[in-house]
Amino acid sequence: MIEVKDIRKSFDGHEVLKGISATFEAGKTNLIIGQSGSGKTVMLKTLLGIHQPDSGTISFDGRIYSELSKEEKREIRTEIGMVFQGSALFDSMTVEENVGFPLRMFTNQTKAQMKERVDFVLQRVNLVNAHHKMPSEISGGMQKRVAIARAIVNNPKYLFCDEPNSGLDPNTAMLMDELIQEITQEYNITTVINTHDMNSVMQIGDKIVFLKNGLKAWEGTKDEIFKTDNEAIVEFVYSSDLFRKVRDAVRKEHNL
Repeated sequence: MIEVKDIRKSFDGHEVLKGISATFEAGKTNLIIGQSGSGKTVMLKTLLGIHQPDSGTISFDGRIYSELSKEEKREIRTEIGMVFQGSALFDSMTVEENVGFPLRMFTNQTKAQMKERVDFVLQRVNLVNAHHKMPSEISGGMQKRVAIARAIVNNPKYLFCDEPNSGLDPNTAMLMDELIQEITQEYNITTVINTHDMNSVMQIGDKIVFLKNGLKAWEGTKDEIFKTDNEAIVEFVYSSDLFRKVRDAVRKEHNL
């Protein structure tokens, strides 16, 4: 579990995060959503430690990050997996080498142990025959699965995903959502996803934090979105005719 309390962050006198508090739960897909400029990217980078908050606290399973020693902070960083928006695979490395990179960097495993672990996670993300292919030789969806395999190869407690469905067709994006949710539940990972994909919100939004103008404007689940009358979240999520019709149909069915 990751808990943030009253996080504030400014750049050049402009306050981007304005006292945000939220809890991201283990075993659930926790989504951060919001329009461009809402602060969601800064929020994700602050959770990752790329940005240091001006005030407030971030705790990882009760460990307040700002109060830890360098060694303790380093330990937490080894417990984090990251799926980047563009996959961020190394072009000069094979799929197998890309996935094994965190093991080579952060563990003392033998080559045999690393190979066994890499084989396991590639099988887990349904990539059993791609070990020796280069990133340029596989599809965008496969590259995303390689990125997920690399992110989980070191058994992370915390998984961060930045727009994991960016550039994917709707069907592949849906499969990616299902894979992330399955892995999250299977290994009880605290997964935090930065997304603008409303299909992801409706499909895997176990916990949703909606940011607007640097503030937490709404918090809830994918089911509660249909019930809320919060003007900001309704305007954002149901901006299209299709989603408005879905919402109206659900509310009518449940007499909301």
